[in-house]
Amino acid sequence: QDQFACGFCGLQGNRQNVIMEIAFQYNDTYNEQIFTYANNINTREGGTHLSGFKAGLTRCINQYMATADLPKNFKDQHLAGDDVREGLTGIISIKIPDPQFEGQTKTKLGNGEVKGLVEALVYENLSTYLGENPAVAKQILAKVVDAARAREAARRAKELVRKKGGLSDLALPGKLAD
Repeated sequence: QDQFACGFCGLQGNRQNVIMEIAFQYNDTYNEQIFTYANNINTREGGTHLSGFKAGLTRCINQYMATADLPKNFKDQHLAGDDVREGLTGIISIKIPDPQFEGQTKTKLGNGEVKGLVEALVYENLSTYLGENPAVAKQILAKVVDAARAREAARRAKELVRKKGGLSDLALPGKLAD
């Protein structure tokens, strides 16, 4: 069985004494799995490094869609963060001299400066990668555009059900009936 897997990207960077290593790949599933580490400690609740990754990824994909020469069916979509991360598996590992964890269990990183550093690294390197690999970029965009369309269709269906459910309980005269 052929598995959809594309866009493996490994990023490394060292800025302001923060060493960042990020690896991610899209697959044919519908859920995201992102594992985060700070100084080799598993930060299960994420933190600023995860926020920076999500922001950089979403901004890069939306920017690429706006500027790249793509078919019209791609251009009309504005992607939310959940659309961009659907089917994404990734690992984010940073090494920071003075980590500040939230809570006793050290499951969430709280260093504010890390968000901007990770976001910049992801945005710059992924923009370059997508520009150099247009075939992979189109596969990724097809997947995320499908996710956006599915999200929009689910929203419309939900509104329709609510609209019908709200009016069916009330007995309206013939002229006012839906």
